[in-house]
Amino acid sequence: MQQFKNILFFSDSALKQDDALLRVGALAKRNNARLTILSVIKVLPSELHLTMAGVELRDFQKEILYDAQAQVDELANNLKHIGVDVQAKTAVGTAFVEVIREVLREQHDLVVLAAEGKRSFITRLFGSTSMHLMRKCPCPVWVIMPGAGESYDRILAAVDVSSDPWDETKQLINPLILRLASALARVEKSDLHVVQVWSVDQEGYLQIRGNMTDQALNKLRRETKREYVEKLDSLLKSVDLNGAGRLHTHLIRGDDPASSIIKLARREKIDLLVMGTVCRTGLAGFIIGNTAEDVLSALNCSVLTVKPEGFVSPVTLEG
Repeated sequence: MQQFKNILFFSDSALKQDDALLRVGALAKRNNARLTILSVIKVLPSELHLTMAGVELRDFQKEILYDAQAQVDELANNLKHIGVDVQAKTAVGTAFVEVIREVLREQHDLVVLAAEGKRSFITRLFGSTSMHLMRKCPCPVWVIMPGAGESYDRILAAVDVSSDPWDETKQLINPLILRLASALARVEKSDLHVVQVWSVDQEGYLQIRGNMTDQALNKLRRETKREYVEKLDSLLKSVDLNGAGRLHTHLIRGDDPASSIIKLARREKIDLLVMGTVCRTGLAGFIIGNTAEDVLSALNCSVLTVKPEGFVSPVTLEG
């Protein structure tokens, strides 16, 4: 995967991140890439000084930052011993914001972090660093599950070739997903699975309110499936998949893409899922984020997400 030359690893000492560190170190060494390890410390609440006798809040924050720097320095030194070009940094603020600002400042082309694990629904939906990065980080984000192993045997690329006049970005992101998944499959010498979930738009409404007969509905299903087959074949032919191991295509009929992807990944024992996340305004973007989050929280596999070219993060260097 020679396209990754400037990698950022977000370190959280509260997580099991040994597997993620080993993998990102191996990737950086193999690609002769620069690796930066970043730890982010929360800003201490101002009211904390009321409970701290004889200690300045500012000095206490500096001590925490100093300890955090020592921790990431140790991680970096361990990787330097195996020949990785690595540096360690710390920042103070909100984790996902500081990670994205580091990406913007240093033009990182990949962010890697360990999975945060299962949490309550509310916490996952609104407080997950992984999900914030998957939605808002301009470069690919690789979330690695603990116990992922040294290699991936089965990689799944989730694409969407459906026609959606409100979302032209899907047509731009599908080739990126396939190219990234196939490049990984070559390196890992793994099988490559490609999944497309399809359905007839407003099928229930057509059947109940539209008085469509079963015969007419079945015909519409066949025609819709044929369109998806043609579009998926066209997409696969547009990307060089040579050397990516055995190719398995899955065309699944279902109204819930996340559920279908989860079931397939479990059945095929997928090690890594490559998918796109598109952050849009309004309800549509919220739903897309939920799909990615549902998949991430329900699967016991690593996830690599990509954005379309030209994506602009809502996080800026200012503010």
